[in-house]
Amino acid sequence: MLGRLSWSSIPFDEPIALVAGGGAVLGGLAVLALVTVMGWWPYLWREWLTSVDHKRIGVMYTFLAMIMLLRGFADAIMMRSQQAIAVNGAEGFLPPDHYDQIFSAHGTIMIFFVAMPFVVGLMNFVIPLQLGVRDVAFPVLNSVSFWLTASGALLVNASLVIGNFSRTGWLAYPPLSELAFSPDVGVDYWLWSLQISGLGTLLAGINMVTTILKLRAPGMIYFRMPVFCWTALASNMLIIAAFPILTATMAMLLLDRYLGMHFFTNEAGGSAMMYVNLIWAWGHPEVYILILPAFGVFSEVIATFSGKALFGYRSMVLATLGICVLSFMVWLHHFFTMGASADVNAFFGVMSMVIAVPTGVKVFNWLFTLFHGRVRFTSPVLWSLGFMVTFVIGGMTGVLMAVPPVDFMLHNSVFLIAHFHNVIIGGVLFGMFAGYTYWFPKAFGFILDERLGKAAFWCWLIGFYLAFMPLYVLGLMGMTRRLQHVADPSWQPLLLVAELGALFVALGILCQIAQLYVSIRTRDQRRDLTGDPWDGRTLEWATASPPPSYNFAVMPDVEDVDAFWEIKKRQELDAVEPSYEDIEMPRNTPTGIIIAFCAVVTGFAAIWHIWWAVILGAIASAVVMMVFGWSEEREFEIPAAEVGRIERARPALGRAA
Repeated sequence: MLGRLSWSSIPFDEPIALVAGGGAVLGGLAVLALVTVMGWWPYLWREWLTSVDHKRIGVMYTFLAMIMLLRGFADAIMMRSQQAIAVNGAEGFLPPDHYDQIFSAHGTIMIFFVAMPFVVGLMNFVIPLQLGVRDVAFPVLNSVSFWLTASGALLVNASLVIGNFSRTGWLAYPPLSELAFSPDVGVDYWLWSLQISGLGTLLAGINMVTTILKLRAPGMIYFRMPVFCWTALASNMLIIAAFPILTATMAMLLLDRYLGMHFFTNEAGGSAMMYVNLIWAWGHPEVYILILPAFGVFSEVIATFSGKALFGYRSMVLATLGICVLSFMVWLHHFFTMGASADVNAFFGVMSMVIAVPTGVKVFNWLFTLFHGRVRFTSPVLWSLGFMVTFVIGGMTGVLMAVPPVDFMLHNSVFLIAHFHNVIIGGVLFGMFAGYTYWFPKAFGFILDERLGKAAFWCWLIGFYLAFMPLYVLGLMGMTRRLQHVADPSWQPLLLVAELGALFVALGILCQIAQLYVSIRTRDQRRDLTGDPWDGRTLEWATASPPPSYNFAVMPDVEDVDAFWEIKKRQELDAVEPSYEDIEMPRNTPTGIIIAFCAVVTGFAAIWHIWWAVILGAIASAVVMMVFGWSEEREFEIPAAEVGRIERARPALGRAA
């Protein structure tokens, strides 16, 4: 009846896992109890859980990313602490089995459930506003995409309490991930959570590409789109091209595990190396799926706070598209050590160096934008400047590792760990924090506390350098990856410095939590009545803060890249009241959250071999999709009189340039 599920599936003999899982369950129950007692369910259901508004879905993506950041960082600080104290004769506090689960979960969570939701959330919120349109191309699909991502995150966290997580690393290489070597449910949790969330990401990519290509304000030709829209377009084209590879790869591994097939079993005619090629054919474009939108954020932030147009707009666009193409031609540098020929290694080494060129173009364009600009050193600018220094260091170490003989020496060392985090933290996370701070007043109508924002930045920056620069040195000294116990006591001083860095990052996260709390408590003093607190240049700042459900009462007419800046220069914002028309908007629907519930049931049941629940979950999902597909009342109308009332109630927008 319950397949492999039994009381023994709960880790009563692992106190750390039990306390962490119990804390997560109690915390969730406390939140549900608070919402129930305060009577917030009707509001949450009506305004958020069933919403198809791209702005609210973007906020929910970002909230999910921040919650999962806490979980992923908890895993990170446990690993860092274990390595700092488990030296020579000391065993530390994490047994090998639990340590393996933690480093597998950390990588999985940080990439799939922190970086991806953060990136997709910012794109969801900002792109339709920058394009001057009212929503994404497929609003209901947008809701489904988010809730599928949340479903995958829920399954990962369920492994804390019921069963265990994968012990194979975040990419689950066979043969270790095959049934013979991982017979428990850990790899199954990894597979089903990523299959479900990956489907959500693929659908989001299709939605965003369609929106950018087909829904733009009048006059917004491609070379008048903001740079963030270009980077989002490139990122989502990569999603459409790369995520089916991941889906197919995991489907083959599922067939190996569930039906005894041998796609990746060398002894039975399969090939474990095929898995490595496929996973990195997805994995390296994934790096650029994450970093390209961050490049777009920095472009918007630096232009706005320099008070001048972005230097080299067209070269920025061409560099973005160049990275988009080249990102599919470098995947093999992830396994130079696995026996490819010298010619193959040389080709991928050269391509890995070439892809640094368009990235260098972007860095110089940002520097030239800052040059002679009236730079305001707000927290978004600090995140951008910290990124430029940190990311360039990470890029240089990446070019170093693109040399096959060098990579052969360093590949399995913590030098590679330092490089990867140099790029992802210094690039993606710093970019997302810059975008979060920059667009927060647009989403909620008040500005975040700057003092705490700057304190968070400095804690993150200092913490990053303390945590990861020692790993470069340790890698050169010979320390390998994935160590639960450190045999060489001479490495301990640097590991203790890295532990101190992790504590500084923890302090930075606490500052961000305090920043949000203080800003909400003092929001009345922080109100942005103009809709344009930063003196922005692009169309999202032409609306109220927060924007109305329809974004724009009248579609803007775009004549330049910095469309809103040009409108302000011409002082056309409030010259004459326009003639308003009725606006049709999509209705809210529970389709997304119901499909997500069915996906959680199906995935959990498949993990534990509860086949009747798998069938019920799949049938329920199909029924929900058919019911929505046959429904006719999908839109509602906002009368012109109501639009006029809303528009007249807001203050005059913008400041003279």
